[in-house]
Amino acid sequence: ALLEQAVIQPGNRVLDIGCGTGTLVVLLKRVHPAADVVGLDPDPKALARAKRKAERASLSVQFDQGFSDALPYTDASVDRVFSSFVFHHLQRDEKEGMLREVRRVLRPGGVFTLLDFGGPESRENGFLARVIHSSHQLEDNSEDRILALMSQAGFADPKKVRQGTMLFGRVRTNYYQASVPH
Repeated sequence: ALLEQAVIQPGNRVLDIGCGTGTLVVLLKRVHPAADVVGLDPDPKALARAKRKAERASLSVQFDQGFSDALPYTDASVDRVFSSFVFHHLQRDEKEGMLREVRRVLRPGGVFTLLDFGGPESRENGFLARVIHSSHQLEDNSEDRILALMSQAGFADPKKVRQGTMLFGRVRTNYYQASVPH
């Protein structure tokens, strides 16, 4: 579902922020072999696993160690940025920094796609949902807050493009998208 949200063209440079063990970047490269795919994560152990996963699949993916609020890429050098299940881990200032950095590295016409847990407005009954939503970081994950942060970072037309659930339908997820003006 995340891949359906952004159209990737041959030759596009695609960045996955918080790539972890590389599941999304490997899928991105498999589905779009002519794209230049980059995975970024602060954890060297996760990156080592991601590299092995890409090598086993015989896919060429660049992996970089770094943080979302200090991206090691030049201005306007990326066409598509993805981030899945990273945002809720960040403190408020880190969220703002990440969005500013994503906006900085995206080219005009570039698209940012974000997937994360819904905020406090999407709390469901049930043990699993209560555990996930007990994090104070999710207080900043409300739809209104995320859209406002995207606007403040300079994105055009930020919007929620899809809603889903996971963990037996008990935990709500939201897909957001925003672009850089041409």
